[in-house]
Amino acid sequence: MSDDHEAAGAISFIFEAGVLKRAARTGWWFAGVKHPESIAEHSFRTALIGMMLAAMEGADPARVSMLCVLHDTQETRITDIPHIAKRYLTAVPNTTVTADQVAACPSAVADVITAAVVEYEAGESLEAIVARDADKLECLVQAVEYRHQGIDNVQRWIDSSRAALKTASAQRLADAALTGQPLAWLTPASSAGPARSRGEVNQR
Repeated sequence: MSDDHEAAGAISFIFEAGVLKRAARTGWWFAGVKHPESIAEHSFRTALIGMMLAAMEGADPARVSMLCVLHDTQETRITDIPHIAKRYLTAVPNTTVTADQVAACPSAVADVITAAVVEYEAGESLEAIVARDADKLECLVQAVEYRHQGIDNVQRWIDSSRAALKTASAQRLADAALTGQPLAWLTPASSAGPARSRGEVNQR
């Protein structure tokens, strides 16, 4: 396979991944969210949460973040199937979708992505367990945020996500999210007065 052909295959997957920035997390429609987050937005914060959980649980943060980034990439082709729809639909395994997605990529790229997806789907390594917890925790956090925004019908997402968490760190963070305020982080900055410029700080 020529270098140009491999580059075209790699960029094709990159273009495809861009669909996730426009594709909605459809389950939130049932809760009454008219314009829910995109799959890419969910994946970004899942990767951030995964990195943090990995540090707390002694897993590899970089590996966990990678698993999180890739965990929903298959949804460019099968979409985000709501949980209730899975009672009636049988989707092919995510590993099969991934194999098709990366078939034209350079072999080194395909191998890295395939191995990560296989690991996540197996859910056996510490990194995969943490990544799966990050996915559920992000859903719980998003539900809490929607509730604070006036969307009342999110309790089932909170309950199911909290019940699925396996690591002690994820459970602690979930409990903190349930008792916290999404905008509490603004308070220290607003109470400290106007921010000084870098020049003003250096003059002190």
